[in-house]
Amino acid sequence: MTTICLVRHGETDWNVIGKLQGRTDIPLNARGISQAEECRDYLKAYDWDIVVTSPLMRARKTAEIINEGIQASFVVMEEFQEKSFGEAEGMTAEERQATFPNHNYTSQEDTTVFHQRLIKGLSKINELYQDQKVLLVAHGAVIHALLKLLSDGNPEIERTPLFNACISNLHFKEEKWQIKDYNQVAHLSEYHNPLNKL
Repeated sequence: MTTICLVRHGETDWNVIGKLQGRTDIPLNARGISQAEECRDYLKAYDWDIVVTSPLMRARKTAEIINEGIQASFVVMEEFQEKSFGEAEGMTAEERQATFPNHNYTSQEDTTVFHQRLIKGLSKINELYQDQKVLLVAHGAVIHALLKLLSDGNPEIERTPLFNACISNLHFKEEKWQIKDYNQVAHLSEYHNPLNKL
């Protein structure tokens, strides 16, 4: 059975002030680095065959820090880079609401194309790393879209904000991807909820 542990990248300064990042290549801040280190310390207790990451530096740095404790093969996959939000990138929530009240951001990546890219990435993982344990570091919109697609639009998932450095787990069972859990954060010292076992 192929499994994927999805990790959202650590915090950036733009996350703190609510700026939409998209493809803008923003680095981790100090808290983001600490979050990645806590992910590393938790995840190194498990066996991993491969670490896959988005090419954007906030995801790649998170993956590199995690892999310090794992020492697995390391692969960058373009399919999991963040959605492009076009001219809305760099805007706060208030600025986006004022400029694009219908969230119809100029020049953003088409949602259907975005979803097709993610499904292609999942298929690629299952083809290249069948029956392996994959750790995939990606972005909020990427992980949220994957969870939404695989849950057939579960309203609870739709409403759930994904925290920086959260963990979500997918299994490929009975010829389809299934969600085991999502938005797990108890490995992070700033949260205190019990974490489901991988």
